[in-house]
Amino acid sequence: MSTTTTGPSVPADRPGDGPAVVPVDPDRVVPTWTDPVVAQASELVGGPWGRHAVTGRALFWTPLRVCLLFTVLVLALAWIKQAPCADGNWTGSKQYTHFCYSDTVPLFGLRGLDAGQVPYLDSPLEYPVLTGGFMQVAAVLARAYDGLATTVGWLPSVVPVESYYVVTCLLLSACALLVTRSVLGMAGRRPWDAAMVGLSPLLFVHAFTNWDLFAVALASLGLWAWARRHPVLAGVLIGLGAAAKLYPVLLLFVLFVLCLRAGRLRAWGAAALAAAVAWVVVDVPIAVLAPDNWVRFFTLNGSRPADPDTLWNIALHVTGNRILDGPLAEGQPPSVLNAVVAAALIALAVAVGALALLAPRRPRVAQLAFLLVAGFLLLNKVWSPQYSLWLLPLAVLARPHWRSLLLWQASEALLWVPRLLWYLGTDKKGVDVEWFFFAVGLRDVAVVVLMGLVVRDVWHPERDRVRQSWPGTDDPAGGPLDQAGDAVTLRRAVTRRPPGPHRGRVPCPAALDRRHPR
Repeated sequence: MSTTTTGPSVPADRPGDGPAVVPVDPDRVVPTWTDPVVAQASELVGGPWGRHAVTGRALFWTPLRVCLLFTVLVLALAWIKQAPCADGNWTGSKQYTHFCYSDTVPLFGLRGLDAGQVPYLDSPLEYPVLTGGFMQVAAVLARAYDGLATTVGWLPSVVPVESYYVVTCLLLSACALLVTRSVLGMAGRRPWDAAMVGLSPLLFVHAFTNWDLFAVALASLGLWAWARRHPVLAGVLIGLGAAAKLYPVLLLFVLFVLCLRAGRLRAWGAAALAAAVAWVVVDVPIAVLAPDNWVRFFTLNGSRPADPDTLWNIALHVTGNRILDGPLAEGQPPSVLNAVVAAALIALAVAVGALALLAPRRPRVAQLAFLLVAGFLLLNKVWSPQYSLWLLPLAVLARPHWRSLLLWQASEALLWVPRLLWYLGTDKKGVDVEWFFFAVGLRDVAVVVLMGLVVRDVWHPERDRVRQSWPGTDDPAGGPLDQAGDAVTLRRAVTRRPPGPHRGRVPCPAALDRRHPR
């Protein structure tokens, strides 16, 4: 590969009187040339990449390996943060004072994993089937380590919950590396965008809070398979992701409306069928062998009230619980809340579908997926803190801007502090619920602003950093959709009456396309 002195140009966000034009490497986008945050951060190591520097010749430190290294470093810091809670000795509310709470530790005993019970078959579980399988694999590996440590003698012996927690964190770390690899694979000529995943503050805070990284990895691998034009494999991975957390089902809706616009429904049908088969293969055996325990996940989601950090709970608190269902008896399902949430989510799906069909240019897969998943979290009655990890790879691919992504993730990290201090209680030097609600509001505003910026990029595709980064770029993660034309749109073709002596003549199609690009 040659040095970079000339070539395509791309607008770069810079402070001052508007975007500047900077050269772009002929093989990949250089972030220190196109992102002001990265350019400023690079001053710590000598400044932006040189105009005559040679790229693409590193034998070992490729963008992939560097981004994976970033991920490992952040996960190591996350483990240090979580270490005080690893042994399960949470006396003195250590899980709150040290900000190291994780669902995996208490559920080890509460769901019988310490006694060798198998999730669903021997004990109920409030998670989808494949997450229960993940927990079981971690428990089996932890018991194997405990037995080996007892036999060998030179391995460190720990309490069972700690070995289980360490194995769980190692497996989740592998999932995080897969997410980084998937994002880099879908970034096209922007491989360094994957560094936004590896260096994510959200990953640092919530990598080990729950098992969500498992589902995020499956969903990301599914989108990567779609980007590589393997719709059946993509469907299998998305179906497995839905068997771990239901949210990957939303990706199928996104692919449907985009394939509808592009006339690629055959590829979508293959993916949807494969996803359904994968989900059935995983779930049906458990539904047959342990129907009561299998259905618990679905019944729990119908009967649980609004989670603390949702808009619905804030509304209930502000109104003194006088709206929606009002005060609920023990075990009473919030039927009114469920109906309102369902209607809101249907309206969200309609709005996202309309945007896909009305936009001047077909939105990219990641843009529409981010909008739908983010809207789902905002309108749903449940938003556990680690659910925000669902948005991480989608946000990076939808709008790879360091400043906006860091500001959003800062609000997520900030929210973790008042949440745990509220759980701690004011009698133990915690905070009142109003501080927690204030942090929730900041996070929600950050998500809404990010959604608004993505919608702006969709409606004005010339402002989309991915599409402006290289001439002819359409959707690097689009797979069968990439470079596809429009088959179905709701956008009315606009024609103008020719002025003066040309009045009455019909402009040629090429002229219309230049004036009104789709």
